[in-house]
Amino acid sequence: MATILDGKNLREKILSDLKNRIESFETKPTLVVILVGENPASKIYVNNKKKVAEKIGINSQIINYPENISEQELIKKINELNENKNVHAILVQLPLPDGISKSNVINAISPEKDVDGFTPYNIGKLFSGEKPKVYPCTPKGILLLLDEYNIELEGKHAVVVGRSGIVGRPMAQMLLDRNATVTICHSHTKNLEKIIKTADILISAVGKNIIKGEMLKPGCVVVDVGIFKDENGKTRGDVDFESSLKVASYISPVPGGVGPMTITSLMLNTVELFMNNS
Repeated sequence: MATILDGKNLREKILSDLKNRIESFETKPTLVVILVGENPASKIYVNNKKKVAEKIGINSQIINYPENISEQELIKKINELNENKNVHAILVQLPLPDGISKSNVINAISPEKDVDGFTPYNIGKLFSGEKPKVYPCTPKGILLLLDEYNIELEGKHAVVVGRSGIVGRPMAQMLLDRNATVTICHSHTKNLEKIIKTADILISAVGKNIIKGEMLKPGCVVVDVGIFKDENGKTRGDVDFESSLKVASYISPVPGGVGPMTITSLMLNTVELFMNNS
């Protein structure tokens, strides 16, 4: 029976340490989150971020713009925040409404305040094998979780299912930097099941229930990043948890695995940017 990778427990531990650190600062880190439109899921995410930030002593501000704001106006605001010495971290909540270029908006954020680690500067640093100002939150959270359970990455075959710029691609690079041998799979991959069967470490981030226990190599470490509601309204991940529990050595649950670690990494990144710019 697999050991559960408990993201909730690790989140509490890290946030408690972070709160103690922040209490010793003369000035507090400030995180500004920009939300465009009325997307209900985005509103929940943004409010959760604010709640966690305030709980540990980070100043948090939400700027909510209507859906019809122009791209120019949005970028103007980002430039103002870039210039404001009292703002240490900037996050633009995705997705953005149609008609606003995600890349233009993200590119406008100063790399020194890019708390998500998505600007071309930080992504470029990451993919050239150098250290960015901060690492993207979800992959960073996954590595924190694996490290907490002393899971060896060096020399292991890590299979990443999904190639998004938010999880799959940066995750693969960060695993390479830790000397894992990495295979990335996606919707056009042939023989997906065969490749998954070779994984010592499997990280899946596609948002569809595609992986069953019989597809796994016995003793595999399974990290499930996918999260969605099934037809019965139940929260599910990419991996069939019950059947995989019997085959894997470690497995992250959905919810309660990777999700709590993503928001924890956001707080760690906010403090890192604050320290770098103080």
